[in-house]
Amino acid sequence: MGFDLLVRNGRLPDGSTADIAITGTTIAAIEPGIAAEAARVVDAAGKLVSAPFVDAHFHMDATLSYGSPRINESGTLLEGIALWGELKALQTKDDIVARALEYCRQAIGKGVLAIRSHVDVTDASFRTVEALLEVRDIVRDTLDLQLVAFPQDGWFRAPGAEAQVIRALDAGVDVVGGIPHFERTMADGTAAVRAACELAAERGLMVDLHCDESDDPMSRHIETLAAETIRCGLQGRTTGSHLTSMHSMDNYYVAKLLPLIAEAQVSAIPNPLINITLQGRMDSYPKRRGMTRVPELLAQGVTVAFGQDCVRDPWYPLGSGDMLDVAHMGLHVAHMTAPDEMRRAFEMVTRTPAEILGLDFGLEVGRRASLVVLDAEDPIDALRLRPARLAVISNGRVVAETTPAETRLGDLF
Repeated sequence: MGFDLLVRNGRLPDGSTADIAITGTTIAAIEPGIAAEAARVVDAAGKLVSAPFVDAHFHMDATLSYGSPRINESGTLLEGIALWGELKALQTKDDIVARALEYCRQAIGKGVLAIRSHVDVTDASFRTVEALLEVRDIVRDTLDLQLVAFPQDGWFRAPGAEAQVIRALDAGVDVVGGIPHFERTMADGTAAVRAACELAAERGLMVDLHCDESDDPMSRHIETLAAETIRCGLQGRTTGSHLTSMHSMDNYYVAKLLPLIAEAQVSAIPNPLINITLQGRMDSYPKRRGMTRVPELLAQGVTVAFGQDCVRDPWYPLGSGDMLDVAHMGLHVAHMTAPDEMRRAFEMVTRTPAEILGLDFGLEVGRRASLVVLDAEDPIDALRLRPARLAVISNGRVVAETTPAETRLGDLF
């Protein structure tokens, strides 16, 4: 029996060694010493083979726009939102498409084969939505791009935003989004959560809300999201992104909140690099880290994935699209340094976000043949070194290969 592609001598995340045989776009076999021919063979040489990286929270309509039309001098979330308002009035559809495709190329080279991107629908021209729908179509054979209808300026705060959300969904955008903490009042924020959940229930869609991205401990829209999830029967289909206010909440309230989130099966997506950069800007000392309570959410059985959020845009001047950078920072900020916790952090940028997005990724027979070979011994080694992606395989095709840099040292000692 012949295969289309055979990855030999791969070390799986659990430490075992196996060959991975691929037929078409499907994993056909995972076992040691597969005795079969293949049209192409990739020798993993004992290096780590993993499910692909997945970025569950990103803003592709703004990526790689840093410095246009100006720089975020304060480094705050609110100045970033204001700056984005200036940029979206100036950029063209072609600008957005070009930047997004360049970012997709970079991300694929890092082994990222799926991205959930929030797209701002409050741009009256609708060019952001049209651009990312075009990008989704261009990259679909290599990278899964899932789009969220995101009213950046508020569901009720921005005139006509609700109609724009519906227009985006009608055009083919995948997920209902929102930003309740940016509404003018807490009551409007509550109403926005309710409207988003009701719309998703009506259309059979998922929900992903920017929720409580604030240092204000009284920003508690995640509570409303959990309650509305239960009321609308959306368990397992809703996500609260950021949840940074939970970092500042008192422990008594959090002890009530966490079981509610778990009961509603609401997933959580913190964004470590961006959360610790944008939050705490009004603090003197001590400065809050700003990331949500990851270990506590995990302990309650909540599904938690890390997201990249931003790369070179109005909110963040750095970023490379490497989800290992994201997980590396996340485990530091969350104090997840025990061996099992570090392995969990690796899963939070591979297996777990794939589950949240509903993707058929994973190193199992019958699943999609998308995987990454890393120049590392195991997941912890990968987190420590953020090594080269020796091979990136998407839907049974090798789409990227990297030769690791070699350092030659002289006679030092």
